[in-house]
Amino acid sequence: MTTAQPPHRKAKALRPGAIRPAKELCSECGFCDTYYIHYVKEACAFLNQQFPALETQSHGRQRDLEQDNEVYFGVHQDMMAARKQQPIEGAQWTGIVSSIAIEMLTQGKVEGVVCVQNTEADRFQPQPVIATTPEEILAARVNKPTLSPNLSVLEQVEQSGMKRLLVIGVGCQIQALRAVQDKLGLEKLYVLGTPCVDNVSRAGLQKFLETTSRSPDTVVHYEFMQDFRVHFKHEDGSTETVPFFGLKTNQLKDVFAPSCMSCFDYVNGLADLVVGYMGAPFGWQWIVVRNPTGQEMLDLVMDQLDTQPVMSQGDRHQAVQQSIPAYDQGVTLPMWAAKLMGMVIERIGPKGLEYARFSIDSHFTRNYLYVKRNYPEKLAAHVPDFAKKIVGQYKLPD
Repeated sequence: MTTAQPPHRKAKALRPGAIRPAKELCSECGFCDTYYIHYVKEACAFLNQQFPALETQSHGRQRDLEQDNEVYFGVHQDMMAARKQQPIEGAQWTGIVSSIAIEMLTQGKVEGVVCVQNTEADRFQPQPVIATTPEEILAARVNKPTLSPNLSVLEQVEQSGMKRLLVIGVGCQIQALRAVQDKLGLEKLYVLGTPCVDNVSRAGLQKFLETTSRSPDTVVHYEFMQDFRVHFKHEDGSTETVPFFGLKTNQLKDVFAPSCMSCFDYVNGLADLVVGYMGAPFGWQWIVVRNPTGQEMLDLVMDQLDTQPVMSQGDRHQAVQQSIPAYDQGVTLPMWAAKLMGMVIERIGPKGLEYARFSIDSHFTRNYLYVKRNYPEKLAAHVPDFAKKIVGQYKLPD
């Protein structure tokens, strides 16, 4: 007796260059590059926002909208600041994500790790892989600040026969993954997430670098940091900083992907464990444990980490309210004024979890306006209740 093939096996991946179901809102997560496109109407974060159901599936419950920390940071059982005692050479920060992935593999928790290397031709062009050695994991260290088709390897996962898998990804990728994880033939899935905001195409990245950095061709990686500066690291090891308020907003407003301008999952709410930076002091990373599976992953590296409790200081509300019309109108300050403002805000502005809330508020208000103006028919269903509650604190322009 033959077993019937699952329906997705009969589907065909879209050819390169074909219009995606989410059209201009497609985040190029790679889902439609596989036969799992069969489920795209249910799975795509930009066609079907389903946070409450997927939170319950992933964590056993949805976030509590009466708890401020859960409104902002999602379901979690623990939160801390951490850094590796012995950083990994060449890592973007200290290498916590890479270390967890290596331990998961070498200790036999998983048979493979979905992560993103870069192509040989371009250090910023993402190349998703299923890593099966520590060397392949280390080759994926450093964030790729461009839209990345991580899920394009899903067919390989099912066809490989792997039963235990770790996937590293960002929010839009993880929502689609969670929607089809029971179709992958896995016994156990681990999800290690990173916060994500304002991704760009490769061409958009080039425009950002050329507009912002003194030496765009030598940038190895960059990040928007808690000191209200963009930090660029260059090939020679030098660091360049540019104050947020000195960015050429009038030239960069259109550089970010429409999907990112329509996203409300900055904190990767469906991952088991999240490692970022925005809720931690400068120089530390922010770790959010969402469920026991996340704790299982973190436990593998705890003896390699220095940790401290999360902290929160300052009041973000006035800064966020002032930033809304400034961004909306594309205000760009002279560099001397931008540096002065950055110094003042760094000294008296929000820190720790309050900085994280500042960042979330700033992006959610911007994104809410973007969806309202460009996709008004999607507004009610696409914006999650937690995001509506956050945005509701502020007065928005029409």
